[in-house]
Amino acid sequence: MANVLEKIVADKRQEVTERERTLPLNSFIDTLVPSEKSLFAALSKPAAGFIFECKKASPSKGLIRPQFDLDEILEAYTPYASGISVLTDEKYFQGTYEYLEYVTARARQPVLNKDFFVAPYQVYLARYYHADAILLMLSVLDDTEYKSLATLADSLNLDILTEVSNEQEMARAIDLEAKIIGINNRNLRDLSTDLATTETLVPMLQHATHEYVLISESGIYTHQDVQRLSAVSNGFLVGSALMAESDLSNAVRRLIFGDTKVCGITQAEDAAQAQACGATRLGLIFAQKSPRFMTLTSAKAVVEQVSASYVGVFVNSTVDNIIQHVTSLQLAAVQLHGDEDIAFRQSLRAALPESVELWQAVALSSSPTKEQLKAVNSLINDKSCDRVLLDCKVGTQSGGTGQAFDWSVLNTLGAAEKIVLAGGIGEDNIAQAAAFGPSIIDINSKVESAPGKKDPTRIKNTLDARRAIAVHALKQAG
Repeated sequence: MANVLEKIVADKRQEVTERERTLPLNSFIDTLVPSEKSLFAALSKPAAGFIFECKKASPSKGLIRPQFDLDEILEAYTPYASGISVLTDEKYFQGTYEYLEYVTARARQPVLNKDFFVAPYQVYLARYYHADAILLMLSVLDDTEYKSLATLADSLNLDILTEVSNEQEMARAIDLEAKIIGINNRNLRDLSTDLATTETLVPMLQHATHEYVLISESGIYTHQDVQRLSAVSNGFLVGSALMAESDLSNAVRRLIFGDTKVCGITQAEDAAQAQACGATRLGLIFAQKSPRFMTLTSAKAVVEQVSASYVGVFVNSTVDNIIQHVTSLQLAAVQLHGDEDIAFRQSLRAALPESVELWQAVALSSSPTKEQLKAVNSLINDKSCDRVLLDCKVGTQSGGTGQAFDWSVLNTLGAAEKIVLAGGIGEDNIAQAAAFGPSIIDINSKVESAPGKKDPTRIKNTLDARRAIAVHALKQAG
């Protein structure tokens, strides 16, 4: 493949010349004032930071988000972002400075102008559109060019994300005392990606003597990717992975906090608070014996007020009753928590919309028996069952017991992508639960102040405990 980066940079130099002709520097330079927002400070907080990107297209993926609604994007990004990145390259990313201006006028976070900076004019232009930081790529600039643009950026109080992609560039970034170092896992010369790029280059920072934060960029798609790289970085820049998602808000929460279901929702206030804390799914229980039982009418009141991905929990119900609930509430998944057999699941599966997942719960003893694990493996291989929820059984009660079974048995099971882990999970052990690799973690009684009444503080603390914590020693090497 031809060197993509060389072509982009050549086109960028021509674009800058033409843009300066239509909007001369002397027409706006006297209006510029220094930025008052610090991307460096925002990324220096305890939890791993996220720079979320507004990206319509890219050379590697083409058009990513045809419906590029910045209001929708900002609504999803701003509750959780440390910073927001806006692409302004038009030819290859379909970005515009109008997008940058729109975002900087509305976001409370510092905004990064993402482009191929090759000339001082672009630095001035970034600040003209109220950016708070710019991207300088060492694959594009030599040290003299970098220092010239960095000095100008400093005069406007613009932070600099210094991007590197190999050992030579990392060594230069250290010598240049770059404060925000971004390791790009994408090779811009051939567009391939490899998360190991970050892991390979980080050890070089032991030679750094200045204060910095380290960001990993490109190829970060899942919460598992975040957890993997949080061991060696302070934060992440994520664009394409999110921009391709139809439910952007849920995708943001899933990336940061993992796929987490808060079950036993009984009122709209709890549903809204659970979502705000990072929950990606909400559970409504339609089993009459449960203290968290919801009627169809009461569930409708919640669903109509809070839009979310809802899972309906049923115990030994009928296909017709379940379908009525699915249709009325637009459930995303059905969770069977009784004695349903394969024949029932097959009948239900045939009646369900294809987009609705079917889960089967299995109640395990605190020390699961061989027979129980055999049943779990059978369900894992059952094509009528999309996911298998594992919960702890105490006496005759299954679910909502606040007790956990021996999670080490998960190591004997295959298909982690089908496992939903439930039972006794809270702030004290959710990180341990996540380490076993289930696709979804289900929390309920341990985030309640009373059965059916969720405690927003407990939910927040539990979800925060699952969020990646950055390695702070990286900030102050030497």
